[in-house]
Amino acid sequence: MTALDPVASELQLAAPQSRLRRTLAAPIFSNRQALAGLGILGLFVAVALLGPLLLGGDPKAKVGPVFARPSWHHPLGLDGGGADMVKLLVEGARVSLLVGFAAAAVSATIGGTVGLLSGFFGGKTDIVLMRITDYFLVIPDIPLMIVVAALFGRSLTNIILIIGAIYWTSTARLLRAQTKSVRERVYVQRARALGAGNGRLILRHVLPQVTPLLIANTVLLIAYSIFAETFITFLGLGDPSVISWGRLIENAFTDDAILNNAWWAIVPPGLAVTVVVLACTITGQAMEDSLNPRLRSGHLSVRRFRVRPLVRPGGGE
Repeated sequence: MTALDPVASELQLAAPQSRLRRTLAAPIFSNRQALAGLGILGLFVAVALLGPLLLGGDPKAKVGPVFARPSWHHPLGLDGGGADMVKLLVEGARVSLLVGFAAAAVSATIGGTVGLLSGFFGGKTDIVLMRITDYFLVIPDIPLMIVVAALFGRSLTNIILIIGAIYWTSTARLLRAQTKSVRERVYVQRARALGAGNGRLILRHVLPQVTPLLIANTVLLIAYSIFAETFITFLGLGDPSVISWGRLIENAFTDDAILNNAWWAIVPPGLAVTVVVLACTITGQAMEDSLNPRLRSGHLSVRRFRVRPLVRPGGGE
C-alpha cells in the first residue's frame, strides 16, 4: 500500500458528501423564493431557540386583565387568561416546530425505508410494501388522527408518532420511483457484477443518489406536520400540558375571543402557522422541482409553464 492510498480513500469518502452539498445548495441559492422561504424558516427557528432566554419568565403567568389590548409593554396584547401573547407565541413556536421537524423525520424514515426497499428489490417485496402503502393512502387522514389520538393518549410524543405514521406514503412512492431508476444505472450494475452485495449497493450507490430528493420531500412534510398538529390541537386532541400555536387558537375560541373582539388572541398564532407552512412549501417545492427528474421537463413543471405570445402571419404579435 502506497502513501497515497489513505489520501485517495479519504477523497472517495468526501466526494459523495461534497456532491450532496452541491446538489442541495444549487436549487436553493438559484431560487429567490427558496432563499426567502429558508430565511423565514430559519428566523422562526432562531426565535424558538433564543426567545425564551431573552424574554424569560413563565409564559402562562397572568400579567394583566383578560384580553387587554396591545400596548407598549405588551405589543400583541393579552390572551383570555391575562398572559402575554408574545411569550405565548414564542413558547408555541418551540412546540409546533418541534412537532413539525420530529414528525417529518419519522415520516421520512418510514417512507424512505419502504420506498428504498420496494424500489430496489422489486418483485414480491415491491408488491407487499406497495399494497401496505395503498392501504394507508386511502385511509382518511383527519378521522384516523382523531381516533388514534383518542385511543393512545394526547401526549406530545404520541402526536408526533401519529402524524409521522400517516404522512409517509407520498415519500415511499417518490423514493420507490427514483430508486427503480437508480438501480438500473451502469455503475450500479457494474458494482453488482463485481460482487457487491445488496447492502453495499443500497448504502453506497443508491442511497446517496436519492437522499437529496428525500430531503426536499421532508421539507414539505414539515409543513404538513405543523398544520396537522395545529388542527389536531384545535379539535381538543393535543397535549394539554404544552403550549403550541394550535393550543393558542383553541384557547382563543374557548375563551370567546371573537365575541370580545380580541383579534390579537387569534390572528398572531394563525398567521405564524400560515407563514411557516408557506415558507416550508416554497423551499420544498423549489428543491423538488430541481431534484425530481420528472419535474425537470417543461411540460410537467407548473412553475415553468408560460403562455407563448401569439404570432400573426405577418410577423407581428
